[in-house]
Amino acid sequence: MRGSDAADAGAGETSDEFAAVPDAFQRLWTPHRMVYIQDGQQPHPDDCPFCIAPGLSDEKALIVARGTHAYVLLNLFPYNTGHLLVCPYRHVATYDQATPQEVAEIGELTQIAMRVLTQVSNCDGFNLGMNQGRIAGAGIAEHLHQHIVPRWALDSNFFPIIAGTKAIPRLLGDVRREIANGWPGVAGSNADR
Repeated sequence: MRGSDAADAGAGETSDEFAAVPDAFQRLWTPHRMVYIQDGQQPHPDDCPFCIAPGLSDEKALIVARGTHAYVLLNLFPYNTGHLLVCPYRHVATYDQATPQEVAEIGELTQIAMRVLTQVSNCDGFNLGMNQGRIAGAGIAEHLHQHIVPRWALDSNFFPIIAGTKAIPRLLGDVRREIANGWPGVAGSNADR
């Protein structure tokens, strides 16, 4: 298929009709990500999504659990299905600015999240991490958040490696509901066992 025919068929776009030198890359167009990349990734301080989220419904904010000093929500731009973030309610930028109570609850919520994700998704491992500061890759540098990324033995394929694209097989709302229902203390949950 030629470039325009391939794009019309939903197969992507080849570079053979570009004005520049053709390359071996296919393009997957994701216009919905403009919300994330437009005007840089850092929101205005009054628009911090991690400060706004607790004031919304759990469903709208993708929150799966709330603690006293921190809460857990799904990443809107996940690396994998079930990619969670643990955030303090307080607007602090780095881990060293967190109070001992915030640090303890972030740790406790991380442990619970790992147990729940293992139970509801049968994941084989996790990547945990905090990007501190814009230069270190923090998508929202002004509000501390820890990533919990579930991993499976067979979750690697060519998309992330060759295409720089991650396929997420489940809808965020469905994943949020499943994790929230599996959280300890939720009626009907088996997570306490």
